[in-house]
Amino acid sequence: MKNLILTSAALALTAGMAMADGHSVVRMGTEGAYAPWNFLNDAGEVDGFERELGDELCARAELTCEWVTNEWDSIIPNLVSGNYDTIIAGMSITAERDEIIDFTQEYTPADPSSYLALDADLDVEGAVIAAQTGTIQASFIADQGWTVVEFATPEETIAAVRNGEADAVLADKSFLVGAMDGQDDLVMLEREESIGGGVGMGVRESDTELKAAFDAAITSMKEDGSLNTLIEKWEVASTFE
Repeated sequence: MKNLILTSAALALTAGMAMADGHSVVRMGTEGAYAPWNFLNDAGEVDGFERELGDELCARAELTCEWVTNEWDSIIPNLVSGNYDTIIAGMSITAERDEIIDFTQEYTPADPSSYLALDADLDVEGAVIAAQTGTIQASFIADQGWTVVEFATPEETIAAVRNGEADAVLADKSFLVGAMDGQDDLVMLEREESIGGGVGMGVRESDTELKAAFDAAITSMKEDGSLNTLIEKWEVASTFE
């Protein structure tokens, strides 16, 4: 039954895109700067968990996919304006974002948010916390009434801690674990925050066939266990039960 659903969704999408632009190429938009979720490898190509996942989803949906990188702070506006067809960039599903775009079902459960600092005893509630602009972490800090400084890229948030502009950075734990590699002066605080929902693909609200095709592909990967295998390989989040 799941194969029938997947095939039907793919056929509907192909037909819909053929009417729209004469081909079934889907442009996959990502940031390319948030390892292990997505990053550029030494060859300058998109790599990471979401590249491997996205390629498999496209194969199951019988789509030709091309990868496009875009800075995080304009990633939603450029989806809406048509510069690409999906967002697959470690984006948590939130009610605020869902007012502007639509989401597939989650392809990972929510990843905890953690703090990286120079002082293991830091009191984050009285500290200056760095976060990437437009993230659930930046909104969380502001909602608490704490002091937040926002930066355009994840790398800049780490640099802000090291150069004294901020006392700590709040981000997805999976990203911070990698950022600590080789940085002996940085420590992960014990405190974690549960923010936002799971991570899904963003699509324009009008692209219902595209959403259905990727939903069916995600479901098939959950059912055969291959999605959990990828999550474990890249250590981006907990697996689905």
